[in-house]
Amino acid sequence: MIYPMMVGVDFASIRDIGSRPKGLIITIVVNWLIKPFTMAAIAVLFFDHIYTGLIDAADAEQYIAGLILLGAAPCTAMVFVWSQLTRGDPAYTLVQVSVNDLIMIVAFAPIVALLLGVTDILVPWETLLLSVVLYVVIPLAAGWLTRRALVARSGGDIGSVDAFTALLKPFSIIGLLATVVLLFAFQAQTIVGQPVLIVLIAIPIIIQSYGIFAVAYAAAWAWRVPHNIAAPCALIGTSNFFELAVAVAIGLFGLTSGAALATVVGVLVEVPVMLSLVALANRTRPRFTG
Repeated sequence: MIYPMMVGVDFASIRDIGSRPKGLIITIVVNWLIKPFTMAAIAVLFFDHIYTGLIDAADAEQYIAGLILLGAAPCTAMVFVWSQLTRGDPAYTLVQVSVNDLIMIVAFAPIVALLLGVTDILVPWETLLLSVVLYVVIPLAAGWLTRRALVARSGGDIGSVDAFTALLKPFSIIGLLATVVLLFAFQAQTIVGQPVLIVLIAIPIIIQSYGIFAVAYAAAWAWRVPHNIAAPCALIGTSNFFELAVAVAIGLFGLTSGAALATVVGVLVEVPVMLSLVALANRTRPRFTG
């Protein structure tokens, strides 16, 4: 896949990442064996128990569904920004995110279906699979084909990929900002009119974010993973692929549903939370060996 924010990646160094698998192992375990299930558990704890009497049961079910969708979709784009801000290894970050994309193709739909089923929320498999195809498979295939065509046209010159991604970078940022603006526009009335509800939804998301970062970051520190790999590794699990989560929430439950609102709140809290974790990662860099 072509990632416009990864201009300057030394693609030759990617071949050496197999000899440094610790960061990839932590990323895979945290993102796919821990994060979706802790998010589901925290969502059920808050909306089925702690918030009893504060939120209608039917609405609570929708919010749980939205948080499950967020938890099952690790970040694939903004993590490059967080990696740059923590002076992460760009080649390693690219591989971590690429591995996440490949796993997401086969794991997102089953995990979401399982967790929603456990919480007694029935979902059509067709919608889940279609969302994965539209938001993961097609961009991944398009990026791979584009890179292959650029390299072939330039006679094997990898620099042509850097030039192309540099050209696309402004458009990728514009597209990301436009997506965020549209998401908030559709839920603006609820966000402005029910601030207490927004806070109630945000609390479990924030707890999950800091908790997942702590697990991944502590594991990287204990396993003596260098900081330029450890920081992006922890931030990948903390951040979310909100475009996929929002799209699936809208497809399954509707544009103005509680599930869609929960995913939008995830977008709302993500940037300040991630910036605070970037600051924490930078302050604790001296505690790592590399």
